[in-house]
Amino acid sequence: MLKYLKQSLDLAFPFDVCIWAVVTSAFWDMMRFGEVTVKSQKEFDGLKHLKQRDAFIQEDLNGKDYARLDLPSMKTTKAGEIQSAFFTVEGNVCSIEALYNLSRVIPAGPDNPLFSWRDTKGKIKLIVKSKALSRINIIFNNNKWGTTFGHLFRIGGASFYYPSTRNRTKCHFGCRYFKLL
Repeated sequence: MLKYLKQSLDLAFPFDVCIWAVVTSAFWDMMRFGEVTVKSQKEFDGLKHLKQRDAFIQEDLNGKDYARLDLPSMKTTKAGEIQSAFFTVEGNVCSIEALYNLSRVIPAGPDNPLFSWRDTKGKIKLIVKSKALSRINIIFNNNKWGTTFGHLFRIGGASFYYPSTRNRTKCHFGCRYFKLL
């Protein structure tokens, strides 16, 4: 699904670049689509939504790249709490590469929304959930896969990790199920 979606997007076109960064981030960290999108162009609030300054790509002690998104607000956190989402390099459907491409194609300041794109006039636009899902659904319908919904990528990420015994802990923590395994 992710490979087909990537092939169908134009990763030089700002809106599609943003869609790809949103999808890979939601999938690999099992985030709700509402955590990486907004309901409308007017809704952005830097205290609730991801900004450029909330994203970090670094190397671990073994020299491997990883990304960290510090989510300022989530359903599962108290007001003022930040929850960090981590992902690693994942082949040709990698969220780290998608975030690098996002910063190359859509340069933005530290307080600009992380998941945003520029229109033909250069104006920064937010990635609106309904518009993002509409674009994805056009691609999915062309492949006769039906339509997607906000939790699909989170469920997909969990489905990827859960069958592997070694990744069940990541799945439980990634999905924010804080219980002992």
